[in-house]
Amino acid sequence: MFDKVRLDETGHLPRWRQPIVLLFVMAAAMPLAFSTWLALLNNFVIEVARFDGADIGLLHTVREIPGFMAFAVIFLIIIIREQVLGVLSLVLLGVATAVTAQFPTLGGILVVTLLSSIGFHYYETVNQSLQLQWLDKKRAPKVLGWLTATGSAATLVIYLAIITTWERLGLSYNTVFMLSGGLTAVIALVALFAYPQFESPTPQVKKMVLKKRYWLYYALQFMAGARRQIFVVFAGFMMVEKFGFDVHELTGLYLVNLIANMIFAPFIGGLVARFGEQRTLLVEYLGLVIVFLAYGGIYYFGWGVMLAMALYVVDHLLFSMALALKTYIQKIADPEDIAPTAAVSFTINHIAAVFLPVLLGLLWLYSPGAVFALAACMAATSFGLALLIPRHPQKGFETRLKGIGPVPAE
Repeated sequence: MFDKVRLDETGHLPRWRQPIVLLFVMAAAMPLAFSTWLALLNNFVIEVARFDGADIGLLHTVREIPGFMAFAVIFLIIIIREQVLGVLSLVLLGVATAVTAQFPTLGGILVVTLLSSIGFHYYETVNQSLQLQWLDKKRAPKVLGWLTATGSAATLVIYLAIITTWERLGLSYNTVFMLSGGLTAVIALVALFAYPQFESPTPQVKKMVLKKRYWLYYALQFMAGARRQIFVVFAGFMMVEKFGFDVHELTGLYLVNLIANMIFAPFIGGLVARFGEQRTLLVEYLGLVIVFLAYGGIYYFGWGVMLAMALYVVDHLLFSMALALKTYIQKIADPEDIAPTAAVSFTINHIAAVFLPVLLGLLWLYSPGAVFALAACMAATSFGLALLIPRHPQKGFETRLKGIGPVPAE
């Protein structure tokens, strides 16, 4: 596992030991734990721990603290290789997910969630860095789309198992958490020992990197993090609280999302490659404005469950377009900035996540529709920012503005 191989010297390796295959293996392993935890979470905390809107807001605030601390990855990769850190983070995610049901109290769930969140967010930070280092710029959009589809396919297997066996076999939360989390941990350990250590031709800067010319990327990441919290925390919670969805019913909705992502994620990657980051993000943000306003309408006007389910699926598809943010920073960043910029961007993405869920959880108690109206305003702000992305972004031409961002290179 300690053999080192440069990326440009991997041709002699078997196909299954290529770096791109490792990316696909990790893409399949992570959702087995995280997506299962997400699918069971709302029912588990309501039925077992008796959570209300304030409790779920607090839980997600705690869950996002490691995301806010993602900049610590910069210092960790001084003493541990990025690839090893990513795989060990997957192990932590899997183990923490596996023991979730062993602590069915508010305090216990908060502690276990914090541990699993450290694994998830540090894996995601390192994984984004490795993707942008290991994939060339021309292939990146399509490959990122296929990686998204792979994660959806892996989760599809788990969700099908939940849907078909939850009631028939009388499964418990503990059984499902143990199986899914354990499987992620096992796959991660296999990846740790089966693959050599791949070395990027460009050594990464191992210190904090904040550059003025990346300001638009930072701003888009901040808005994306704030907006995402509202969906992750409250969209699924609404399905259980308002419409009384059971575990297998909510998992069935997630299943539809997975199938849609498997079909459309590679297509979305192709759209980014063909039409560029700006147009793709504009479609995403405009669509999210409409979706969040419609979510609010469900509470204000009493629109039904079928619309809520349709919006949930469309919401997921629009969020998958966010891969355009990855290719945007890949095009404008210095190659040695990829790892520190990934860590800093994750921290920026999670600034709002530290306080927003708990505050909006309190607002939810009084006006759920107002929570979604706020999300629509955030999506509209992102739309305005995306208008500043050039058609062909590159170093020296990061934004359309002169005087605030850099001017186009001659």
